Amino acid sequence: MVTPLDKILAEHGVHTRPLRVAITRLRSGWQDFDRLVRDSAAPRRSLQELLDALGDDLERDGDAFRLRTDVAPAYAHLDTGPAGETGLAADLLATVAEYIQDVPPPLPALDHVQATAETVLRRAMWLDEQYDLGHNRLVLLGDHDLTSLAVRLIRPEAEITVVDVDDRVLEYLDRHSDRSVATVHADLRVGLPPAVTGRADLVFSDPPYTPAGMALFAARGVECLADPPKGRLLLAYGYSPRHPALGAQVQRELAGLGLVFESIVPGFHRYHGAQAIGSAADLYVCQPSGQPRRPRGGKGQPGIYTHGPQSVESAGTAPELLSALSDIAGEGMDRVERRKPDWAKPVSAPAGTAIAMDLTADPGPWLLRALLAVNAERVAVLLPNAHPDLANADAQRRLSDLLGPKYRLRLLRSTPDNSHAVVVAVAVAPPQGAEAVRHAIWTRAHGKLGNTGREALIAASGSTTTKNEARERMAAIAPGLLDLRLIDVARHRIAELAEALS
Repeated sequence: MVTPLDKILAEHGVHTRPLRVAITRLRSGWQDFDRLVRDSAAPRRSLQELLDALGDDLERDGDAFRLRTDVAPAYAHLDTGPAGETGLAADLLATVAEYIQDVPPPLPALDHVQATAETVLRRAMWLDEQYDLGHNRLVLLGDHDLTSLAVRLIRPEAEITVVDVDDRVLEYLDRHSDRSVATVHADLRVGLPPAVTGRADLVFSDPPYTPAGMALFAARGVECLADPPKGRLLLAYGYSPRHPALGAQVQRELAGLGLVFESIVPGFHRYHGAQAIGSAADLYVCQPSGQPRRPRGGKGQPGIYTHGPQSVESAGTAPELLSALSDIAGEGMDRVERRKPDWAKPVSAPAGTAIAMDLTADPGPWLLRALLAVNAERVAVLLPNAHPDLANADAQRRLSDLLGPKYRLRLLRSTPDNSHAVVVAVAVAPPQGAEAVRHAIWTRAHGKLGNTGREALIAASGSTTTKNEARERMAAIAPGLLDLRLIDVARHRIAELAEALS
């Protein structure tokens, strides 16, 4: 007689081990469902089918399950070895867990799913075992999981740089690494900052798992490498074995970038969440076969994530909202020029021309970068009403202070409708004295801080300050930032720079 369990196991073919791990757990006692997904790496749907197949042999208590003690021995033939991560140093694991406990909350709009502390430490240990981290440069594209801090624990001398769109993560890393981990802000769709282009020996990333997201992050990762064929790109990627076509599509995207799969380690990463893929992902070790190829995505790409306004399925902004935005931007101006969200290069407008920009998909960091990039008499930006910079009076004040050297802001909530807001930025006149330094740097946001700061200090002194004196002062004011453009500096450090120059 073929039982429902026999049928489920037969349907999974050679991929029954995750289900057998789950059965082993259920034999040992009560198991929380979320933990059972994570330990077994079985997709949520597959695990639910297994639980249903066990029928009356299973006991349930809310979200916890176990095999009845009187029938558990009958399932012994399905036992497998212990799943999950073992053999990790307890003191290191405890430190990583403390880091993760206080990390800024995940942003669904950025597809954040927190890796377990065991996974983060395993990553660091694996990197250290496989590569000479003490003499090579490691770049992480996105690091909400805090892998950089785990690498720092194991290899303090490692040269580590984190590139992330989430300013909260960059501030957290600065604080917990005592700034021994370099932090750079970027949205990879807009471009890769020059300070990290062609500088790395090794790149790690856990990208959005859409084909477009994987391709974009992989292409930017290759751009980071100083010598692509000699470097390595390490990617986390997971898909449900129920949907192998999705995995094939992502692998085609990666192969199309000229990447060779040197190794794929199944189930290497485990997560708190992502149950559709079994709360697990594989580790892809990729060798570039030549120079990086241009990603299909990038500027203007509508979405690379699975959730929120930047998701693949997201619809565009309604034409009537864009028309209302142009009307607001054009008040008192001769003409209006619409611009897409893009701060890869400076944007200048002639006298009498206003800039209108649609940032309705902004997860938070775009507004500041867009206004730093644009030099115009008047700029109007369309945002969601719930944008973090508009959330309360304190957030609005901080934004106004950050942009004060360049723009005077007017914040129009619930405009043009109840779901949106418009930020109007009006250029301030070039000031005199110390304020002139900040104004000069803020209006040249795409220049290296070492250069723009030095020149601004000299000009503000009436040329009485020498180049060496100005260079030394900037080095003291902005340590570690001189090779970065202002547009690429983490938000909290822009605030520190503004205060130091005031």
